[in-house]
Order: sequence, then structure tokens, then C-alpha cells
Amino acid sequence: MHHLGCMAALNLTWFRAHPAIETGGPMKIRKYFDPEIETMDREELEALQVHQLKLQLRRCHRNSELYKEKFRKAGIKPDDIQSLDNIVHLPFITRSELQNEQQAYPHFGRHTVAPPETWAELRPSLGVTGTPINTIWSHQDVKNISRWTARTMWTFGARPGDVIQNGFGYGIWIAGISVHYASRELGCFVIPTGSTKSERQIDYLLNPGSTVLLCTPSYALNIAEQLKLRRISPDSIPLRIGCFGGEAGAAVPATRKKIEEGLGIDAFDCYGVTEIGPILATECNQKTGIHWIEDHLLIEVINPETKATCKPGELGVLVITHLTKEATPLIRFWTDDIARLDKKKCRCGRTHARSPGGILGRTGDCISCEGTYLFPSQLENVVRGFDELADEFSIELSTDPTSGTDLCTVVIECLNEQHIAKVTPLLKEGLKKECSVTPEIKFVPFGTLERTTFRAKRIIDKREKR
Repeated sequence: MHHLGCMAALNLTWFRAHPAIETGGPMKIRKYFDPEIETMDREELEALQVHQLKLQLRRCHRNSELYKEKFRKAGIKPDDIQSLDNIVHLPFITRSELQNEQQAYPHFGRHTVAPPETWAELRPSLGVTGTPINTIWSHQDVKNISRWTARTMWTFGARPGDVIQNGFGYGIWIAGISVHYASRELGCFVIPTGSTKSERQIDYLLNPGSTVLLCTPSYALNIAEQLKLRRISPDSIPLRIGCFGGEAGAAVPATRKKIEEGLGIDAFDCYGVTEIGPILATECNQKTGIHWIEDHLLIEVINPETKATCKPGELGVLVITHLTKEATPLIRFWTDDIARLDKKKCRCGRTHARSPGGILGRTGDCISCEGTYLFPSQLENVVRGFDELADEFSIELSTDPTSGTDLCTVVIECLNEQHIAKVTPLLKEGLKKECSVTPEIKFVPFGTLERTTFRAKRIIDKREKR
């Protein structure tokens, strides 16, 4: 075993020392993964989207009883859609609608469009918001998803020959397996750690020495915390970049700073949603927003009250339409995630639309505090801006026993109890500035709050049921 381990280490050292051999030379140094697609003129890109949308709508209307019914109720036919602006006439589809559809027509509902002999994988949602939704990937879907995920990884800086430490969960969660497939497309050496405990993650960072890390922001901070506890300097590991998704955080300035300093890397944000696909957008080196893969998806941002299209830069609900999905395409899927859209060409040269600041949060995560609505990511930006505080925090919602009104309390760990008196007024000032309100603050001993290998559960609802 020792001999085999030495050989593996020797081979990996040689692999890194000969990048031109393992990449074919020019592949590694080129700027874009799919240059023609990523820098396509905006007018050409939108013409491609119109063409793909027309084909998709015809397929859905021809092969899906659900879409036939939805289009009929909306009084619209596929051929009525002649431009991207016309899409506003199509109805939205929601998670609850898909859940009800599956219950009424088990096991997959009536929106499967490709025949069963083309199906390759079942990828259900995790059931965070109720019954899991069964999503199917056809064999062509797997190829498309592998390819576009490879492109998104290239966008944030992964290259052939990189050692990819894939800390996204495997099993039914789509992020882990898609990154695995994409790493193969890129010609990378992948370590499929999944959500292995952070101590083992650090072992692999050291040996064989990962150069790229993908996981949730919460898990990245957990790993950074363990590095510090083990007195391992980030400078002693070869890790150079990381991309973090599955929850808001990597685009939050204070969280990004903590990840970058704790791991000694350049950190990037990414986004995916199970019902649509894994990594659908990532930041480029300009970090001016996550770039969407618009040759596969049609992206809208919709005002949740009026259901009208938001103006450029306006916050609204992200709505996504599959343009190339074969098995279970979704038309105008209401994600519940809050974002903005910018279609201007990025300084990196890519023409696909971006969402500056990434995903602010999910509509269900929006909390009311003193009559003001805020998202956990706003609190996160303040809490993680203090070196005296640990990375973990939670938000407790409770009921005032006297008035019956809702209370909001931020629960925080202080690394040293002696700093609480100094930090408290500064923390209150920061929260007031960021959120326009000052929630209650409760300090707990370091290590009290749960560390996670997956999405952090920020909101603890202890309110009395009315």
C-alpha cells in the first residue's frame, strides 16, 4: 500500500509539472470554454433563445397533458410566442403545483416530455419546502448539464489539470454529481469528498493537495475554522480558488472575505436550483455578478406583487425557463429566489446576462423585524464583519408574551467573552445601518451553534402558532 501511495503521489507531481501534456496546450490558457457561445452578440443570442423557446413550447404542448391544459387555460398557443417579450403571456409554474401534479398523477406528473427509453437519471429535490419533486434527466440532458457545468467552472477559473475537491453532496443532490461529470469534461483530477466531515476535507487539501474547492459557503467557513484549530496555515496548502453555492453567502462581502482569508483563496459565487439544474450561473474574475447560461435557459426577474417584468437592476423573483431540457422541461418556473438582472456586456467579454450580488435570498426566508422586511444575508454581512465573532449565527423568531408581537433575535458566538461589551454597541450600529432596524442580540459560548456540511439553517421559528 505504501508503494502504491508513493506512486500515486509521484504521478500527481508529474501531472502538475507537465500541463501542456495533460491539457493539449492551448486549452488551458484560453479565456473562454465556449468562446463563440459566451461572447455571442446579444442580438444573436436572443434570436437563438427565441428559436429554442418556440421548439420547446411545441414539444411541451405536443407531449405533455399538463402544458396543454395550462396553455388552454391561459388562452394561448405555442405559435403565439414570436418574441422573448411574448413570454409574459405564458403562465408560471410553481413548486406547489408540481407537488400537487405528482400526487395526482404519480410518480412524475404530466410534464414529462421525453419518452421513458431516453431517461437516464432521477434527480428529486431534497424536499426542503415539502414533498420532493421528481426531476428526470435524459441521456442528452446529462450531456448538456455536464457541458454547461464545465463552462461555469471554467468561468470562475477551473482549468484542465486542476485537482477538484468536490465538497457538494452526492446521492440525490444534483450539485455533487454534476461537478463530478464536469470535472471529467474539463480534464481535471477530482476528489469526490462530498459532505465528508471537515477533518477529512483538510486531509485531502494537504494530500494530494486540492487546487479547487466546491461546497456551500457554510461548509467552507467550517473547514477554515478547523484549519485554524489545527494550526494549519492556508499558505501551506495548494488551494487557489473556490466556488460556493447551495445557499446565499459567497456574494455577501463579509462572508466572502472570511472564506478568502480563512482558506487563502479567491472565492466565487454560484447558483443552482434542483428543479432546473445544478450550477446555472457563476461569477467570472470580475466578480460583477453570476453569469447565466442563456443558451440553455431563459432568465426573467418578476415583480412578486404585479407579476410584471422588473426593470434592469430591480430586485424581483427569479423565473427560469428551460430552452434545451428534454425530459422534464419547466416553462416559467417560479423559483422564489430574489435577484436582479443586468444584460450589459461584462468587462470579462461575456455577453450572457448577470445577476449582480448573486441571490439575495428566498421569499420564504424574508423575515419581519419592527415592521421592516429583511433577509438573513443582510444580517450575515454584518455579523461576519467582526473578527471577534465566530462564523456561525442563527435568527430566532419568538413571540413577546406581553404584547403578542413577533420578536427577532440574532444569536451569535463570541470568540472571547471579554470582547462582548466592546462588540455589542458596534454590532447594533452595524445592524441598524445595514437593516434599518436593530434586532435583539444574544451571545452564546463558542461551539454552541451547529456546524454544517450542507445548507445552514439560519431561522429558528419559536413563535406561538396563531
